[in-house]
Amino acid sequence: MAGAVSRLGARQASPSPYDATGESPWVRYTLIAIAVVFLGLFLFIPLASVFYEALRKGVDTYLVALTEPDAVSAIQLTLTVAAISVPLNVVFGVAAAWAIAKFDFRGKNLLITLIDLPFSVSPVISGLIYVLMFGAQGWFGPWLEAHDIKIMFAVPGIVLATIFVTFPFVARELIPLMQAQGSEEEEAAIVLGASGWQTFRHITLPNIRWGLLYGVILCNARAMGEFGAVSVVSGHIRGLTNTMPLHVEILYNEYNFAAAFAVASLLTLLALVTLGIKTLVEIRAGKEHDEGAIERPTATLQGQPS
Repeated sequence: MAGAVSRLGARQASPSPYDATGESPWVRYTLIAIAVVFLGLFLFIPLASVFYEALRKGVDTYLVALTEPDAVSAIQLTLTVAAISVPLNVVFGVAAAWAIAKFDFRGKNLLITLIDLPFSVSPVISGLIYVLMFGAQGWFGPWLEAHDIKIMFAVPGIVLATIFVTFPFVARELIPLMQAQGSEEEEAAIVLGASGWQTFRHITLPNIRWGLLYGVILCNARAMGEFGAVSVVSGHIRGLTNTMPLHVEILYNEYNFAAAFAVASLLTLLALVTLGIKTLVEIRAGKEHDEGAIERPTATLQGQPS
């Protein structure tokens, strides 16, 4: 009887991998095969074709396409726009997440809705809104022209459009994280005499650093790859207001496929690097979460009387 009970306990302690769903192996293998085929057709093959077409005429042609003046200007502009828009979105995202997660105030739901607005509005529409506001015939166009301030078809317009389409990423990554953490630690720090900045720097920021980094990665990826809004406000001035996605479109329309795929391969490489960094951040954040989950019960047991 004791042996039967021990065998039953062993089976319950180490369940079969099929117990979770109760599906037979052929169902799982079929689903895996469908997923692999789908990824191969719609992800791996297109990625491989981009690099194949970029290098099909040789490495020399590839390097020439990336080093010609218009391509260099597009690369520099893309990096400049990302370097401006991402830090601004970090400041806004942290401030918005702090306000929403830590405080109750009138208009809180409206602020959350406004943060989600770029997810529901087409990037082309957002670009047209900036044209309506700052264009030559827009609301502020005559005033800007009178003061010799150029926003549309210049770098400021591209930065504004990029900020609009990317500002939800940091905030939306931090809001649920801060809400789940609560405000007990911050309140304890303030009771002990810490200032607001000290509380943020020593309590809040270490708790959200992985979520913040994750949001920055997503924001940067979207900033470098944005096409719709930037296409409307840039004016497509070659060598001046063309970002990398716009430069790819122009080269492709000119049937310069080798150069178009060369610049596209650089964008693809940046996307893959971003994906790799994102994966490393997720792994590191998961490890720290698991270590914290182990340490908390251990500390609780150590605090109990023997």
